Amino acid sequence: MIKVGITGGIGSGKSLVCQVFERLGIPVYYADEAARKLMEHDPVIRHDLMAWLGEDIYSGNELDRLKMAGLIFTNPELLQIVNRIVHPRVAADFQNWCESYENKPYVIQESAILFESGAYRFVDFIVLVTAPEDIRLNRVITRNGMTPEKIQAIMKNQWPDNEKTSRSQFILNNDNKSLVLPRILNLHSQLMQIN
Repeated sequence: MIKVGITGGIGSGKSLVCQVFERLGIPVYYADEAARKLMEHDPVIRHDLMAWLGEDIYSGNELDRLKMAGLIFTNPELLQIVNRIVHPRVAADFQNWCESYENKPYVIQESAILFESGAYRFVDFIVLVTAPEDIRLNRVITRNGMTPEKIQAIMKNQWPDNEKTSRSQFILNNDNKSLVLPRILNLHSQLMQIN
């Protein structure tokens, strides 16, 4: 089974691309979603996050995501510590998840920080979804609780597209100027042929 990583900066359209693959019958592992679940339920992660971010980072069983974001996106060292706590557990969860889909020609891991987290090492091919920064900002600003400052802080902690391009085997430009669906279908065909 082939493992494909799909990445791109915030607002690039990764989720849209992945939804199309899901419609084509390809399983998609959403790393951010998995990380959120693990941060809520994995006792090792909970313990380590409370040790670094304070006991009040959790309210009952719920992680205070806004508080955590405020702490880590303004403190690169703390962000690295949180990443070292969470990313290895997400990587292990992905490997376990893949075992359920061994009958599929390929699976996808969607991750905004595929390179930054080191998850790129566990996939065979990488698809980079790109879009100009102004389009990405306009897409994300409509999300609940987002401000231009928050978006810029997130973008600052993600590698720029030019760094990702040379390390990716496939590029999908999602700039609203040309149809992305035919390119996704073409990519699907290529991946099916590789398998």
